[in-house]
Amino acid sequence: MIATFKETLRSRMKRREMILAYIFLSPWLLGFLAFGLYPMIMSAYYSLCHYDVLRVPQFIGLENYQVLLFEDPYFLQSIWNTLYYTVLRTPLSILGSLLLAVLVNNELRGMRFFRTAFFVPSIVTGVALSVLWLWMLNPHYGLVNIALAAFGIPGPLWLQSTEWSKPAMVLMGLWSIGGGRMLVFLAALQSIPNNLYESAEIDGGGWWQKFYHITVPMMSPVIFLWTILDVIFSLQVFTEAYVMTKGGPLNSTLFYNLYIYFKAFDDFAMGYASAMAWILLLITLLITIIQFKLGKRWVYYEGGDSN
Repeated sequence: MIATFKETLRSRMKRREMILAYIFLSPWLLGFLAFGLYPMIMSAYYSLCHYDVLRVPQFIGLENYQVLLFEDPYFLQSIWNTLYYTVLRTPLSILGSLLLAVLVNNELRGMRFFRTAFFVPSIVTGVALSVLWLWMLNPHYGLVNIALAAFGIPGPLWLQSTEWSKPAMVLMGLWSIGGGRMLVFLAALQSIPNNLYESAEIDGGGWWQKFYHITVPMMSPVIFLWTILDVIFSLQVFTEAYVMTKGGPLNSTLFYNLYIYFKAFDDFAMGYASAMAWILLLITLLITIIQFKLGKRWVYYEGGDSN
């Protein structure tokens, strides 16, 4: 009798906890259903329709996907531009943030000032950052070319050149390496036990040996996480190209997200743009799966293997 009463009481408590959990989750759930799941469902439907916002969607099946994959002359170019930007920016941003974190991890006088100084530039983002770099990359009076000229190096045309426009975007993307990513790396660095470094010093290990054999393996889960996030963010690059180049010169900065915007809000081809968005989702999903597969070979989890 007592055992039955305890089981009944326990089940009531679990039911109460479940109800409370759903009550606390309800704002997020309602927001996701209204602003997340519903738009996704409608986007999937519109991708199968001819829809220009002004008229009722007309179902056309997979025609949007067929035109996009086999007939659109700008599809492959926008994919190439986006992958170029992603492959170049991601490792540089990860490496830059990691090296900055190692630099400011030293307990020296004034180190808090340098940590703040490295973090402050990351506060400037979006349109303000794009306008700032539009001035800095000006080939005639921009700060970057003036600095290069001081060392006798002729500066390129940057955003006005098809060869340098994407590297210019990557250079601007490195502006935020001292932001949140550096702080996360710094926290991960400070969680590494000092006895590992002391053991390496006893064995005669130098700075590089300690960094390569201790720091990187111990931080590999954090590096892996930020690599995935950086790839996703890079695949969605939009604001910089829209504000600074509008996809030029000669479509050299026509990134995929920018192309979606042009199709949706310039050409009012909402159905076609929806199909493009789902293709981007599949590309992102495929790249993420590949990253997880490759991550098993180099990510080290304490207390287990690298998988």
